[in-house]
Amino acid sequence: MRSPCVELCGFDAPTGWCQGCGRTREEVRRWRNLLPGDALRVASDLPHRLAKLSIRLAKDGAR
Repeated sequence: MRSPCVELCGFDAPTGWCQGCGRTREEVRRWRNLLPGDALRVASDLPHRLAKLSIRLAKDGAR
């Protein structure tokens, strides 16, 4: 499976998710070696993670 990296790497401390693609540091490191089913599970969760991250960052920016 192709990497979801969008080359906007920056990890959010509270969640541990990359602000560009939504993966954790560990998922980024292991991406090439993940089994296809594992990569698919991670990839399917990324839109949810990015939406949550966007909401959290917007709330933090409003403070």
